[in-house]
Amino acid sequence: MSGGDLDRATVAKAYARWAPVYDLVFGGVFERGRKAAIAAAERIGGRILEVGVGTGISLPDYARSNRLVGVDISEPMLRKAHERVADLELTNVDALAVMDAERLGFADGSFDVVVAQYVITTVPDPEATLDEFARVTRCGGEIVLVNHIGAETGLRRAFEEWFAPMARRLGWRPEFPFERLRAWVERSPGLCVVERRPVPPLGHFSLIRFGKDDRDSGDGPRRPEHGRAQVSQEGRRHGAA
Repeated sequence: MSGGDLDRATVAKAYARWAPVYDLVFGGVFERGRKAAIAAAERIGGRILEVGVGTGISLPDYARSNRLVGVDISEPMLRKAHERVADLELTNVDALAVMDAERLGFADGSFDVVVAQYVITTVPDPEATLDEFARVTRCGGEIVLVNHIGAETGLRRAFEEWFAPMARRLGWRPEFPFERLRAWVERSPGLCVVERRPVPPLGHFSLIRFGKDDRDSGDGPRRPEHGRAQVSQEGRRHGAA
């Protein structure tokens, strides 16, 4: 399924405008989600790719035992990230690069974990982007997303649809249902949803983990118990499937 409603130039320009104030405006709002994504990634650890690394606000929170690579489509955002890495002497950050999430310049299976925080609703083609995440993740690794997931019914869905044209000018789409992620994983051999749960504030964001089949072990995909995603009781209250 193609995004079609966002283009790279619009997104890049939007985040160039956000770069000077991004940490001030979004740092606190997204903090709990960032920390949840990092904790999930460090269950596996090792070589971690952060797509949409932005200003690098999350990089200091990773354990120094991990080797980090960050990419982003916005050069002004990455300049902030380079400054942060230098100022904090983050020697475990191997590289920061301007890169299109739909065309990652890495070999297959290059990373133990791919992390994308608040990214999947800002790319023109989310499914193609997820395909790239899966390609560069090693067998037995995971993809970790934190993102706003659109409401399926009710007043919030109506608001998201009303707000969508303005949101696109700001570089993202608010009406992004979980069904798109479900459909993607169902057509992607060797992948499964390991976990889906809401994260603060107010459960408007979700942490989603995808596991990639460790084919070398011969055990097949690492399915959650009973063959379905783990969803917390809080997630059910917020309408998680």
